[in-house]
Amino acid sequence: MNIYGFFYLFLNLSHILCIDHWSWEFEDSKSFKLPIENLSEALNYMERLNCAARVMLVSDLDYTMVDHDDPDSYALLRFNSLWEAFFRHDSLLVYSTGRSPTIYKELRIEKPLLTPDITVMSVGTEIAYGDSLIPDVDWEQSLNHMWDRKIVTEETAKIPELVLQAETEQRPHKVSFFVDKAKASQVIEGLQRCLVERRLDTKIIYSGGIALDVLPRGAGKGEALNYLMNKFNGKIPVNTLVCGDSGNDAELFTVRGVKGVMVSNAQEELLNWHAINAEYHNNILHASERCATGIIQAIGHFGLGPCLSPRNEFESPKCKKECTNPGFEVVNMYLAFEKWQRGEVQNSKQFIQNLKSKFHPSGVFVHASGVEKPLHECLDALEKSYGHMQGCRFRVWVDRTSSSQIGSDTWLVKFDKWESSGEVRHGCSTTVLLNLKPEGFSWMHVHQTWIDKETSDTKRACLF
Repeated sequence: MNIYGFFYLFLNLSHILCIDHWSWEFEDSKSFKLPIENLSEALNYMERLNCAARVMLVSDLDYTMVDHDDPDSYALLRFNSLWEAFFRHDSLLVYSTGRSPTIYKELRIEKPLLTPDITVMSVGTEIAYGDSLIPDVDWEQSLNHMWDRKIVTEETAKIPELVLQAETEQRPHKVSFFVDKAKASQVIEGLQRCLVERRLDTKIIYSGGIALDVLPRGAGKGEALNYLMNKFNGKIPVNTLVCGDSGNDAELFTVRGVKGVMVSNAQEELLNWHAINAEYHNNILHASERCATGIIQAIGHFGLGPCLSPRNEFESPKCKKECTNPGFEVVNMYLAFEKWQRGEVQNSKQFIQNLKSKFHPSGVFVHASGVEKPLHECLDALEKSYGHMQGCRFRVWVDRTSSSQIGSDTWLVKFDKWESSGEVRHGCSTTVLLNLKPEGFSWMHVHQTWIDKETSDTKRACLF
């Protein structure tokens, strides 16, 4: 069987066996894993790499990774391109958020967030793995020591200054309130004394100048990260970068051996913590940039890898001998499609010619609708679409990029490709066959399937 026959056989087997996007992993190009079905396999998400992660990036979300004052999410998209191009293949992405699973999922829909390997939620009281958010039950059970949620609610009900947060934010090991900043210190001191008298061992965290969380003593973002570190079975990440902006992130910076970044918009309580503890934690950068841009700045500051996002350093995807990174190849190609349709590159024959030089003359594109076309026809249609998305807040990004060398010069690359225009978003699970030639990668085949039924029902006519 030639390599093209193998490609179609793989796609058919993937469909029949319902292979999870992340669960396929080639070893010596001979085998792949089947879908995740239980917790023990869920924990293997942490071990999807063959060796220790080059970088484990652990980031808070609101006003750290996500800038809610950036309506176009441009800084986040810059980080996305950098991570998928240069880090996804050998590093781990972890979100550590105060959000409950409910409003975390809402944020994933609202913003173009990448899919993390691990998600720590509810201020370090819940840990979940993969896109399916498979819970770590062992972690949650470990938090029961000297914890009684009923007693916490009884004692807090006696304090009129405490205003309960939404029901979605009340979790088995977290009771959450709002409290005025001017009254916070007095409330915390009194509440802690009451809980000790009731024989509970708790932790009270104040952040954002308004949010107060009562947790078991063994919970919190820092304790959750320590727990994860112990789960690596000797494959501790080479570098761990923690990123935060508020008081509930302070614990992250206390984990042994980590590097840290406080983004430029960090809040007063985190800056005050750092001022007091700086001499004990000297590997922390106070970035001069906001949110995701500050994270990128920290990657460069600590020398963790490339720190120039392809979105900033975009160039026409012409054949280049030095471009042998499948992740970068995919990211840069879809950036070209976005910029062409937004009219942000020069409308020139040379740009289109550079694109066409990347595709094999007999290459095939299988649309998510099932329609099969020659790749050159898709490029002809793209040529006519210059600038048609101007003013539409149109963006394209890729997520969960994974590649495997299946031959001496052949790569199979799988990823999710997303397009958004205003509030509308469409996604395709995409598989690409790349052939590495002396002059660079050549795209042989592209196969897409809709990520969800809602998307397929719209019958979106994606150009590529």
